[in-house]
Amino acid sequence: MVSLIHFIELYLDYLRVEKGLSAQSSSAYHSDLKKLIVFLESRGVRECEQVKKTDLLEFLLSERKQGISARSIARRISVIKSFFRFGQFERLIADDPAETIEAPRLARKLPDVLDIAEVDRLLSAPDVGTRLGLRDKSMLETLYATGLRVSELVSLKLSEVNLEVGFVRCFGKGAKERIVPLGAHALDWLDRYLQEARGFLTNRRLSDDLYLSHQGRAMTRQAFWKIIKKYARDLGLNKKISPHILRHSFATHLLERGADLRSVQMLLGHADITTTELYTHIAQERLQEIYAKYHPFQ
Repeated sequence: MVSLIHFIELYLDYLRVEKGLSAQSSSAYHSDLKKLIVFLESRGVRECEQVKKTDLLEFLLSERKQGISARSIARRISVIKSFFRFGQFERLIADDPAETIEAPRLARKLPDVLDIAEVDRLLSAPDVGTRLGLRDKSMLETLYATGLRVSELVSLKLSEVNLEVGFVRCFGKGAKERIVPLGAHALDWLDRYLQEARGFLTNRRLSDDLYLSHQGRAMTRQAFWKIIKKYARDLGLNKKISPHILRHSFATHLLERGADLRSVQMLLGHADITTTELYTHIAQERLQEIYAKYHPFQ
C-alpha cells in the first residue's frame, strides 16, 4: 500500500512536471491536501487504499463547521477529486472514493467590463509625446486588441511578435502556447513604441522582453496594474479597474458584435468553453440594461 504522504508527493510531481502548474498553484494544492491528510490521520487512516467516501464527506463537513466558505469548499472538492482520479489512473488505488462527491453550485459573479466609450477614454489617456506614455499606450492597445492575460502581456518577448503578419505568440496557463492576431491599430502603436521608445528604455541592457520599465527591466504585473489604476483615477472611471478588465471587455465586445463562442474561447486561451460562456451572460445583461433604458414603453 502507498502512504498518503507519498501519494501527495507523487501527485504534486505530476502537477509540476506533466501539467506545468506554477509554484503558487502547486502550493495551494499542497495546502488543501495537507489539511485532508491531517484529518484522515486523526482517524487512523494513513494509506490511500484505506480512504472511504465517508471519510472525505466528514472532512468536508468539518471544514464547513469551521466557517469555510462554499467557494473554498468547492475548491477543496475539486482538488480532492483530481487527487484521487490521479491515484486511480496510476493504479495506486482500485476505487476512487471521491468519484460521486459533488461540489456545491455557486452563483458566478459577473466581472466588470468597460463600454466602448470607456475603453476609448482609457486607451487615449497616455501622453504619447513621452516614451513612457508611448509604452503605456502600446500596452493598453495590445491588451484590448488581443484579450491577453496581464501575465501573458508582460511576459511577451520581442521574438514572439510578428509585425509583418500581425500576431503575437503567448504562453498561457499550463504553458500552453497560442497565436493571437493583432489588429492594425494596435500594430501601429506597437511599431511606434519599438521605433521611438523601447530603445531608450533598455538603458543599454540586452533584453528580449517586449515591454520595459523606466529602469530597463521587464514590466511586472504589479507595476502595470498601478499604471492602469492611475489612468482610471485621472479619468474618473467609477469601476473596479484592473488590467483584467480589458480582457473582460475584449471578450464581451466580440460576443456583442456576433463573434462565435468557440472563436472567443480560442482567443482567450480557455481550456473549458464553460469559462468563456460567462461572457455571454455579461452581454445578455448589458442588452437588457440597454433595452430597459431606451425602449419607449419601459
